[in-house]
Amino acid sequence: MTPMGTIDARWLEDRPIAHRGLHDAGRSIMENSVSAFQAAIDGGYAIECDIHLSRDRVPVVFHDETLLRMTGVEGRVRDTDAQALAELTLGGTPDAIPTLRSLLDLVAARVPLVIELKGLSADLDGEFIEIVAETIRGYPGALALMSFDEWLVEQAASVSLSVPFGLTAEGTRADVLKRHRVVFAGHCSFVSYNVHHLPNAFVDWIRDERHLPVISWTVRTPADVERSHRYADQMTFEGFVPS
Repeated sequence: MTPMGTIDARWLEDRPIAHRGLHDAGRSIMENSVSAFQAAIDGGYAIECDIHLSRDRVPVVFHDETLLRMTGVEGRVRDTDAQALAELTLGGTPDAIPTLRSLLDLVAARVPLVIELKGLSADLDGEFIEIVAETIRGYPGALALMSFDEWLVEQAASVSLSVPFGLTAEGTRADVLKRHRVVFAGHCSFVSYNVHHLPNAFVDWIRDERHLPVISWTVRTPADVERSHRYADQMTFEGFVPS
């Protein structure tokens, strides 16, 4: 098994990352939609997206645990089969909820992908990493996985992944930063950190001692851009088009 900390993730530094695609609800381009991903591809930006498992264990591209905000339908992603999810449209647009497989087919290695895994609990997510690993197996493009969820980071450490795995994190309290180091150590190749919580000792340790990349989230204002530029290696942006 290749330790994840040895997998090169420096390509994350190369271009800005469009948060949930290059979405713009004012133009009916909804987050985590095919239209948003195509817009990011056309702009030459890397793509960040979110993955849940459906009830039948298919990785689908969606941020929230529940469906209501984006589809107007009550229910949870994890309680709904992939076929039923594919029939739900996003924000009243023609775009439906994509699967991870369809996203890979769309992007086709044209821009990098940064995929956040959205778990529910250690008990419910027992096969999450294995299912995603099988779905992305053989994908020829730049791709990284990441998660807030400690149990998914631990799962990833036990699977022979061929792509970088990162810790998504936030916080500034000393006990929180100490816990981040415990979760990260030996298991991850990069960090995605809340831009409003930069700088901090954990991120400094990642960059200065581990010499691994830090990307920031979610950059929305000129002040955020400046903070990310100073304290991170690349930004995950939303609501504007980087110059």
